[in-house]
Amino acid sequence: MTPIVLKILPEIHFSLGLLLAVLSLGFLIRIISTWYSQENFQNKLWKIVFLPTEPFLKITRLIIPPIGGVDITPVIWFGIISLLRELLVGQQGLISQILRNSQSIT
Repeated sequence: MTPIVLKILPEIHFSLGLLLAVLSLGFLIRIISTWYSQENFQNKLWKIVFLPTEPFLKITRLIIPPIGGVDITPVIWFGIISLLRELLVGQQGLISQILRNSQSIT
């Protein structure tokens, strides 16, 4: 790997980990919010969770409609984001392994 990439890799690791953690939390909140279907999502507090997650869910709802009146798309995205987080920045993730190997070489 080039030295430039190795210099910015810790920042990429941290930023990607933070982004994936925030998205996981957002989808977890969306899962819990499906239990309260009459909730008003126009409230300012809900918009913090609603706006970043809705584009993902909107596309997925075109492919997977609600099953028995229950929207399962937040569960699907929570699983996808959790898997990506583990594969990329988890303890055995790709970026974590590259960082660990580059530190042992230098």
